[in-house]
Amino acid sequence: MQVCVLYAGKTREGGKLPALAKAVAKGIESQGHQVDVINMYEEGVRLTIYDYVVIGSEPVSFFSAQIPSQIAKFLAQAGTVSGKRCFAFISGGLRKGRALQNLMKAMEHEGMYLRLSDIISKEDAAVAIGKRLNVERN
Repeated sequence: MQVCVLYAGKTREGGKLPALAKAVAKGIESQGHQVDVINMYEEGVRLTIYDYVVIGSEPVSFFSAQIPSQIAKFLAQAGTVSGKRCFAFISGGLRKGRALQNLMKAMEHEGMYLRLSDIISKEDAAVAIGKRLNVERN
């Protein structure tokens, strides 16, 4: 299956999010799926070809529950995302739970079918979660 792991941090570089996204991708690849890791600050990426989508983010500041506005912009321009099965994760910040709710709300606003969500802070946990994700069609 075609899987896309997207991430958008406070800045274009994403802090430790690229490492976490690659760790989730590594776990999914161990199941035999093809995985692309994409920074959501890139332009012109279409999600139509992917069967499963993973989106990771972090709050815009340590004390905030807001997620980067780039996520909503990216999803609005990413092609057909309505009905896509997906997984959401958040890393960092004091109000991680609320930030995760905001990320999930942004994804569901675009019609994505949210399968799971989690708070991830370490790469080894990200690999384990990637291995456990059921990206097969049910």
